[in-house]
Amino acid sequence: MKYILCLVTLMAVFSSSRAQHEAGHRTRILLIPLDDRPPCLQFTERIAMIANAEIISPPTGMLGRYTDPGKSDRIVKWLKGLDLKSFDAAIVSMDMLAYGGLVASREYQISEQTALKRLEVLRELKKKAPRMKIYAQSVIMRIAPTGGGKYESYRSQLAEWGVVSVGKDEASRTKTKSLEQEIPAGMLSDYMQARKRDLAVDLYAVNLTKAGVIDYLLVSQDDAHPQGVHVADREKIIAHVKETGTEGKIAVQPGADEVSMLLLARVLNDKYHYSPAVQVVYSSDKMSHEVMPFEDKPLSVTVADQIASTGARETDNGSKADIFFFVFTSRFEPGAADRFATEIAGKLKEGKQVMVADIDPKGDVQGGDSAFAISLEKRGVLPALNSYASWNTAGNTIGTSLSQGIVYSLARAQLIGSSSAPGSMLTAQHWFTFHRMLDDFYYHTLVRGKIKDLWKEGKLTGAGHQPDMKQVLSFSRGLMEKYFNSLRENYFGKNGSLASEDLSCTGPRNLRFSFPWNRIFEAEISFDLQCIPVKN
Repeated sequence: MKYILCLVTLMAVFSSSRAQHEAGHRTRILLIPLDDRPPCLQFTERIAMIANAEIISPPTGMLGRYTDPGKSDRIVKWLKGLDLKSFDAAIVSMDMLAYGGLVASREYQISEQTALKRLEVLRELKKKAPRMKIYAQSVIMRIAPTGGGKYESYRSQLAEWGVVSVGKDEASRTKTKSLEQEIPAGMLSDYMQARKRDLAVDLYAVNLTKAGVIDYLLVSQDDAHPQGVHVADREKIIAHVKETGTEGKIAVQPGADEVSMLLLARVLNDKYHYSPAVQVVYSSDKMSHEVMPFEDKPLSVTVADQIASTGARETDNGSKADIFFFVFTSRFEPGAADRFATEIAGKLKEGKQVMVADIDPKGDVQGGDSAFAISLEKRGVLPALNSYASWNTAGNTIGTSLSQGIVYSLARAQLIGSSSAPGSMLTAQHWFTFHRMLDDFYYHTLVRGKIKDLWKEGKLTGAGHQPDMKQVLSFSRGLMEKYFNSLRENYFGKNGSLASEDLSCTGPRNLRFSFPWNRIFEAEISFDLQCIPVKN
């Protein structure tokens, strides 16, 4: 009995020492992003900081820019020159390695043979650093080509062909023939070749997982439709996963831009052996069963898939939930925003951890709902939330909120209390929540909405389908400064203190705002913030 008691005591001491060591050790993660846009790079870097993790990615000059593909061969060379044993894990976009990013994956500029050859570097990485786990993303090509690219003149026709060409009825066959006569043969051939090559890369990623090179793979479906040519691609991938017996190591689900954040959450959860229970609370049970715009599965399935991909668990039992995930889909229902915000505030008063996702169920705003965002802000609940997000598709929003919220829950449970410098992690948490409200609501809903209105009214100059971006940038910066100052006071208070967190914060200040791809679809926003715990 004495021997058993001593052994138990030693195990407890060892476990405590290991937890303290891991809390003090800064996790290093190698990231090959999907591209250089903020959601794929900046968001992932910032969420990592919440758990005192460091992201190392290739120099931005290698990542390309919009229709200019990333420099895949240079990235491969850069990878080979790294001290790989210094990394805890790697998050790798197969699309960046194979073709130069998401936009490049939709065009046939790189052959299948070249793409697959580039991916062989992953075997070399695993051989050099067998303890570095590799978490990978591979994207199923969406139906529509990239706007503004070489397919622009026939973009809508190609997207329609991608849907109707799989139809078996007479009307679908007739429409397919009509479109094939309208679309230049070479352009349609390129489109189909790109799809064929991308599918080969997706299947090869499954093989690399089977071989133990990739430890976890997320095959994500880019913007889609319940019907279309992508469905056959997805089914072939799912069948290959079953054939190879890799079901436990591979997820196939909607998404693209948010996936590096989801994989980050999984990396950290795996490292710290953390798997929180999440209960989902929908503002509308009916809407939870609907398919959201640009997706091909019901909302509740998307939510469940993304929870699982982080390594967390979904539960229906509120008493066993570690985190509550509030999903708002009722922006067209009078009074719903205020009711749901009240429910969220009540849950926070109970001392519960809360994540919030505001979904655009029509896909025409692609930012936060005004009534809901203002209701949350006026109640002063934003600083107490684990996370908030509301940008672009349902998958983008859900993935961003889940990733931040779960990583912060991990930090609260295992890192902040035992860290010698908790201020940096708490600063990162409040930086990202403040950023989400500033970007998702104030930019995407208010500023971007005003830009669109002014363009329609002819009050902005420009050419073709694009306004003059220098004029738009100047206009946007002026509005964003105004909203930045207003949100700062509502979030941090006049003296910059957060009583609920016992923090004293300097900032936010020095707002930086730009259009990284010279279009209004995304903005890169940054600012300075420092929070220090107040000692009582």
